[in-house]
Amino acid sequence: MGRVVIGMDPHKRSATIEVIDAHEKVLARSRYGTDTDGYQSMLAAGRRFPDRVWAVQGCAGIGRHIAQRLVADGETVLDVPAKLSARVRVFDTGQGRKSDPVDAHSVAVAGLRSPGLRQVLVDDATVALRLWADRRAELGRAAPRSSTASTSCCSSSFLAAPRSSSAAARPAICCGPRRRRWGSWPRPAISWLVSSSRS
Repeated sequence: MGRVVIGMDPHKRSATIEVIDAHEKVLARSRYGTDTDGYQSMLAAGRRFPDRVWAVQGCAGIGRHIAQRLVADGETVLDVPAKLSARVRVFDTGQGRKSDPVDAHSVAVAGLRSPGLRQVLVDDATVALRLWADRRAELGRAAPRSSTASTSCCSSSFLAAPRSSSAAARPAICCGPRRRRWGSWPRPAISWLVSSSRS
């Protein structure tokens, strides 16, 4: 099998792709979500074709988020301007009526027949934001565990306190003789507490 072009009509929550060969024969067509599971399914579908290139509409606009994810995963991505795919759609169908499958086909044909399309490169700012988002999600998943561990520690201390202990004395029992507010704790101690709660 020769080289194929995977045309994509991207949206915020979904993306429609169509795979065509050098003779514009449609080899595959489907719609995927842009969440993690949907993206991975789409990537796996595209990687069924060893010699491939992705043609994505609007890589500087609505298609930027998914184009950058493809590039970060080692895929070759071409930027197809919306005006170019619109002209292909009119010439191919004889009308300007839009639909996701029609748009994906127009983008694929534009990627196949139009020389000099810009190849999308990795955007450092997008990579940094992606790393930050992944780290934020990781901390979000760890927060409930940290809260549970802290609550369990405090609950155990309260339950172990004598019945004669006053309400004012109970926080001291929970936190120990050197009670501190979170803001005054040294950073190594906080890091150790968080790392301990993850294990």
